[in-house]
This record gives sequence, C-alpha cells and structure tokens, in this order.
Amino acid sequence: MALPQKAKLWLVRFLKLGIFTALGGLIALVAAVFVAMQSLPSFESLKSSPNGQMIRVHAADGSVIVSLGPSFGRWLAHDQIPDVMKKAMVSVEDKRFYHHPGVDPVGMARAAWFAVEHRGTGRRMQGASTITQQLTRNVFLNNSYSFGRKAREMILALAMERKFSKQQILELYLNKVYFGGGAYGIDAASRKFFGHPATKLSLPEAAIIAGLVKAPSSYSPTADVEAALGRAGVVLDVMAANGDITRAEREAANLDNVTMAPEPPQNSVRYFTDWALPQLDTLIDEQNEPLEVYTTIDLNMQKAAAAALRANAPKGAQAALVSLDRDGAVRAMVGGLDYVTSNYNRATTAMRQPGSAFKLFVYLAALEGGYTPETKVVDEPVDINGWSPRNSSGRYSGEINIRTAFAYSINTVAAKIGQDVGFGTIADMARRFGISTPVNTHPSMVLGSSDVRLIDMTRAFASVARKGVAVAPYGITKVTTADGRLLYSHEDDTSRVLVAPWVAAGITDLLQTAVNTGTGRAAQIGRPVAGKTGTTNSNKDGWFLGFSSGITTGVWMGRDDAKPVGGLQGGRAPAQAFASYMKVAVARRPAEKFETEVTLPEWQLEPDNEAYYGDPDEGPLVDEDGNPIPGAARDSPYPTTPDESDGTPPAEPPPPGGRLDQQWIDNVLGRDPNRTGNGGGGGARPAGGNGGRPAEPPTTAVPVRP
Repeated sequence: MALPQKAKLWLVRFLKLGIFTALGGLIALVAAVFVAMQSLPSFESLKSSPNGQMIRVHAADGSVIVSLGPSFGRWLAHDQIPDVMKKAMVSVEDKRFYHHPGVDPVGMARAAWFAVEHRGTGRRMQGASTITQQLTRNVFLNNSYSFGRKAREMILALAMERKFSKQQILELYLNKVYFGGGAYGIDAASRKFFGHPATKLSLPEAAIIAGLVKAPSSYSPTADVEAALGRAGVVLDVMAANGDITRAEREAANLDNVTMAPEPPQNSVRYFTDWALPQLDTLIDEQNEPLEVYTTIDLNMQKAAAAALRANAPKGAQAALVSLDRDGAVRAMVGGLDYVTSNYNRATTAMRQPGSAFKLFVYLAALEGGYTPETKVVDEPVDINGWSPRNSSGRYSGEINIRTAFAYSINTVAAKIGQDVGFGTIADMARRFGISTPVNTHPSMVLGSSDVRLIDMTRAFASVARKGVAVAPYGITKVTTADGRLLYSHEDDTSRVLVAPWVAAGITDLLQTAVNTGTGRAAQIGRPVAGKTGTTNSNKDGWFLGFSSGITTGVWMGRDDAKPVGGLQGGRAPAQAFASYMKVAVARRPAEKFETEVTLPEWQLEPDNEAYYGDPDEGPLVDEDGNPIPGAARDSPYPTTPDESDGTPPAEPPPPGGRLDQQWIDNVLGRDPNRTGNGGGGGARPAGGNGGRPAEPPTTAVPVRP
C-alpha cells in the first residue's frame, strides 16, 4: 500500500535531517580530532614524560636491595622489543590493532550488545577499548567511568592514530602501561618479576606480562603467582587461536619452568635505605630520570648485625647497631629488631643517655689538657656543689692512674676530671666529635646525662680510630641515571683534624685497656679491640662502642618506653652483640695492632727520658693480641668486678674483699709499673690542665705497649 503523500514528505524530511545531522556530527568529529591532534605532544615528549621517578638502590656488591617509586625500567624502542611480547600484547588486548583507525567498530558493537544483554546488572561495556584508547587513558585521562570521558578517549585515540604510526603507538603503550607491583612498562615488569631486561623475554614470560594488563593487582606474580600463571595460559591460548603462535609453540611454552625473581629484602636493610635516600635531595638535582643509587651497605655484615642483635637483646628490649668503615662508610645499620613491626630507626633518630660511654669525651678533654694514661689520680669521695657521684662497686680505690680509672669506669675520677678541665670544655669536645644533640654542662654530664644518638656516638669513636681525623657517616657512594650518566660521586674528606695524633693515641690506649681488662671484656674477639661500655640508671640503656681492624661499631639496647631491663648493662648484652657481629665483620680483614705510641709535648716529659724505656715484666700473662690468658700465674691480687657492676666475670676471680689492683693491670697489659709513664712523671697532674702552658708540637716519642 502506497504511503500517503504527507507521510512521504515527513519521511524525506527525517532522512534529510538524519543525513545533515550525521554530516554535521562527522564534521564536528573531524574538527575535534584535528584540534586534538594539534594539541598532542610530540613523540619524543611523550617518551620523556615520567610515570614517577624510579630508584634502584644497590648494595656495596652491586646487587639491588630495594626498588622505590615506580619499578625501575629502561625505555625500549620498537625494534628492541621482542616479537613474542608485541604479539602477546596485541593478541590478548587488541587483535585488530593493525587494522582499525584507533577505535574498533567491531569491538564497540560487541561491547554494546554485551551492555544490552546485561542491562540492569551494573556491569559495564567490556572489550571496547583498543590499545590506542588505553594509551590515551593512561597518558592524558584517568580511570573514572563516564560517557564524557569515553568520548574524549575516543577522540584522542583517533587523533593519535593520525599523528603517530602503529609502531610508535605500540612502543609508547608497551613502555608506559602499568603491570602491577609498581612496574610501568615491560622492562620494569620483566626486571621486577623475572630479574632480567625485557629484551630477553621468552614466550611464557611475555604471556605472563601481557596477562597482567587486565587486572594488575589480581594477576601480579608478587600478589598471586598461581593467578598470574593461570592468566598467562589464557594469553597463550588466545595467541594460538589468533595464529600468532603455532600449536607446537603453545605446547612447548611451559609456564611451570618460569623462574620468578626473589623479592628484595624488606626488613633490617630498610632502616638503612630510609636513612640514606632522603640525602639524594641534597646530593643531586635530578627529579625525573630513573636513578641507580650505589650505597655502602654490606649485605653480609648487615645480616650478621641483625642476627647479633636478635641473639643478644634481652627479652622485651629493642636494639640498634651502626657499623662504619674507617672513612665513614656505613657497612651495617639496624634500627630495630623488626622493620615490619616498627620502622622507627633507633640508630639514627632515637636520643638516649649514653651513660659511661660519654666518658670518651671526658678523657679526650683530659688528654688534650695535659693528662696522660699514666697520670696518677685518687679515687675518693667527691662533692661538687652538692653533687656526690658514687662508684657502682660502692668502694674507693685510692691512688690509681688514668688508664685504670677509665678501664673500670670510675665515676669519681671522671667527676674530678670534669671539674678540673671544665664541663664546658667536655661539652665542646663532644660537639667537636659530632654529637649533634644538646649537651648540658651540669657536673653529672660526665656520666652521660645528655641524650645522644647512636650514629653520632659511633661517629665519634670512628674519628678516634682514624687517629683524630673527623669521620662523617655516609651511605651513598655514587648516583647515575639509567643510561650510566654520573650525577654524584662521594669524595673522602680528610682535612678536618679534631685532636692531635698523640691525644688519639692516648684515648685508644685507654679504650683498648677497657676491653682487655675492664668493663668491656665481653667484647673481645681474638684480635685487638678498643671500646667503651655505657649503662644508665636502673639499666634503662646499655651501650657498647668500639673499633677493630678498621671497623667501628656502636650497639644500643633498651626499651622504647625507657623502662628498666634486666641484664642490660653495657658490658653484657651490648658488648656480646658487638663481639658476635664484629667476628663476622672483620673476618676477612687482617688484624691490626693499635698505634698507641704517645708523642707528648716536651714540657710534659721528665728530664731523664731513659726512665720511659724500661722493659715490661716477664711472664706469660697475655696472648699475641694483648688479651689475658686464662689461668696464667700472677703474683698480685686480681681486680674487682668492674665499676659498672655489669655482671661480666673478671679475667680471673677477685680475691675476697678485692680491690682494683694497679700491678695486675700493668702485668696484663705488658707494662712496667716501675716506669714513670707517658708524661707528667706519673705524679698528680697539676691543677688547671696544662699548668698554664700551651700545648706545644710533639717532640719526643714515648712508647706505650698496646
């Protein structure tokens, strides 16, 4: 039946309107695509735009210990990308990639039909986005779902297809798409999941990476290996169905043979990286390029440090350790017993009282002011403006020398020295050696009442080990870009001399004595060690700091809430942890004897210089490293338990009602007690430091046996 004339007229009008509307829409689309194409960045600009700065941190042996930011990866040109990777990605994500103009009409129709079938279920259109659309979304848009965003995505995809070749688009996509685990781009994904660059990808590995795009969080091998392998099997099946690989290749692609890269260590070494990496802001200006950061950390020493603390820390206590090489390189840093439980770095951030470990600065000031290891002092009751320190032993030993007072951490002697040289002088010495926290000048400061950081104390001891030359802890040796361009290289600075060599030799003499015969005997490791214990009131903090064979190590133990801990004395758990660690740390280093030859200013020497060169007592009292030999015969009484009452058994049991015995110490150390000593004639040191004389350049060598 023929349509009425009026109906025909309206039909023609609708057809014309539709044609004009379609034509107008096409013109608008072309215009929008043209405008978008003009606004698109160049290919080189898109290549250089960062996903976020990628940083790989290397240990001293070059191995990667942690990757931060987006996972590290290099940009691969189209011809550098393996064919299996390109085929896997195109096959599973956009099999008509080489034939559509940026938007796939077939895929859109299929997605639209899916949406109609599942209307009312809340499920979105699926499978409609081409590789080009995904690229535009990743680079220019976001993942929010709306028709407006979808329209912009399609226009940008069409514009990109007009401006760039298919090879360029695929290159951009494969280098920018997110694969999970912080990995942007196939090279980052390959390095993270398989431990090698993407240029070496096999077919099964390429299938695993291609399968991650659909749901990076769900299919990432770091999250669920089984899910990743299952999805990779689907990718291989699709590739075979699309003709990208043969059935024989599909059968030969055994996913069970793929070796996944182990996850980098995330426990104690993170204390170190958390401390070192913020320093990049002051070392370099590069904010965008991927970085290779090479550090000082020694993974074997780090492992030994963590194990030593876990094995020796008292129950309920935390522990920290810093270990420096002779130039300040941080070889091990442990900020707590478990980084996962607590990432608070007690090695670099926590401030605690050091106890008698602070006496390092007291005796440095004394030696610089004119005292020597042989200077005689009197252990007796002291009163300084109403403050009367006591010795932990509850006894006073009378006349002893500085070496003995230091070895047994005699509090009264430290107080008398502080009053003599000046508490401000001691505070200045602490700051000179790198103590960055406030130091009070109350008399009790000589016993370590000012809070300090472990890394600062370790730095001070390292400067002594370096014969008075300043040591600055550092963790970064060099920084390069991904292509090897050097941005920073550490240079050692030996220009700052903190004390004269004879002062450093004198304090080393005292520190070695403290380990050989005094409170630090538990730190002996079968080779020369110099060090000092520290214990605060009620055993709230325990310290041991010392050095041997070029390695300086500081150990702290205590509770975060500063409550007392049983068995925490510095001469026990901290010293034992020090010894346990140092046996590993110096195992491959030659044993080094300390240079404790003290060269003094001429005014400190006796007229009869021959008095200083007497031979030591005979007798098999020490081994070749200067350590006491158990069971060796001695003709004099033995020392009491050290002043800090740390519970460490003495070299031999003390006699009933024992006392500090000067002759015993001299014998153990191989020194002749009849010698007048290293300056000052062995008598009481004149008041006022150096008697008003300025320290003159050293002129005469006075040997002191280590």
